[in-house]
Amino acid sequence: MVGKRSCSLRMTLFISALLLVGVSQASGQSAKPTSPSASARGKLLFVRNCSFCHGRDAAGGESGPDLTRSRLVARDVRGDKIREVIHDGRTGKGMPPFPGLTLPQVNDVIAFVRDQARQLNSKPGGRRGVDVADLQTGNVEQGKAYFEGPGKCAACHSPTGDLAGIATRHAGLELEMQMLYPQNAKAQLTVTTKSGEAFSGTLTYKDEFHIAMTDTAGWSRSWPIGAVDYKIVSPSDAHIEQLGKYTDDDIHNLMAYLQTLR
Repeated sequence: MVGKRSCSLRMTLFISALLLVGVSQASGQSAKPTSPSASARGKLLFVRNCSFCHGRDAAGGESGPDLTRSRLVARDVRGDKIREVIHDGRTGKGMPPFPGLTLPQVNDVIAFVRDQARQLNSKPGGRRGVDVADLQTGNVEQGKAYFEGPGKCAACHSPTGDLAGIATRHAGLELEMQMLYPQNAKAQLTVTTKSGEAFSGTLTYKDEFHIAMTDTAGWSRSWPIGAVDYKIVSPSDAHIEQLGKYTDDDIHNLMAYLQTLR
């Protein structure tokens, strides 16, 4: 009986030892760090270098387009054109160059963008961007008639003056935003002092105590509000007033017309 018990005990200890070795090896294998994928490495680089303009998910940001729907990304199978854009930038369109990124790093960024494109484009109805074609459904002639007539756009703007080439400077949604609510529109200020002296220029500052301008000669001038009479003409005021008057057709037609001004 003692011999059988000893044999059984030794067998139990042997099996336990084998199990412990297996668990130890399995634990060691699972604890071993895995190398991140090209897409994961590219995400870190993209967030650090590109997300400010193109968004953290590459689907468009404050000033950069949606890369997941970019024709360049979709058509450049080998990535040569994408690498060129990343390396040299597109300074004319506001994109700086990134010559400091190595070729493997650029490849990782491309892998991340393509991975994002696959994910986002596989979700029907999840589109975030706006195609230029979406904004080209209006009637050009009716848009021109609205510009010159009921919209009163021609009272302040000229297709051969300040709006010449506007469709080249702004495209798609950006152009529509400028049309509906112009960004960085400079207000004009006229100031008349108590002695009758008059000054004209661009409004640079105004609060409840002071008002300031850069005059037509380029000098900075400021006055206490209570010491002068002043008049501000803001180009955006007419656009804001018009927002409540547009019909959908007005907006589409006017956009169609503006997109011809190249």
